[in-house]
Amino acid sequence: MLGIHDNSTEEEPRKPRLLVVDDEESICFSMSEYFSLHGFKVDTAKEIEEAEKLVESSAYQVIIQDLRLGTTRDPDGLSVIKLAHQRHPETRIIVLTAYGSAEMEDEARRCGADAFLRKPEPLSQVAQVVQGLIESPARPLSQPSL
Repeated sequence: MLGIHDNSTEEEPRKPRLLVVDDEESICFSMSEYFSLHGFKVDTAKEIEEAEKLVESSAYQVIIQDLRLGTTRDPDGLSVIKLAHQRHPETRIIVLTAYGSAEMEDEARRCGADAFLRKPEPLSQVAQVVQGLIESPARPLSQPSL
């Protein structure tokens, strides 16, 4: 069987997959370490293009997404949220940003975000939100909220 690579093994229980998208290396590193120790398979991306490739090639249970990546003032993270929601509607999305406003939170939620947190947020608090989203059913975007 040449050219076929299956990274999953039947013996291992499936770990929930998590993607962290943030241009700050320290945040990617600390979240990757923390969630890996808590039973997740974690991927990280520091740029939009890298995040989009990962979202297109893998299904994640949860994505933790910063809104602004790099030096741009645009909330370019919204494009990753839209793509993730289109490709994998069951994926739960958490926005973690230092540039939060009520308008930006509304826009992120319209794009498919399930939770909106402001930096700095303790890892334990982020983990509680992740666990809560995993345990609760995803809400369809098209359904009006009551």
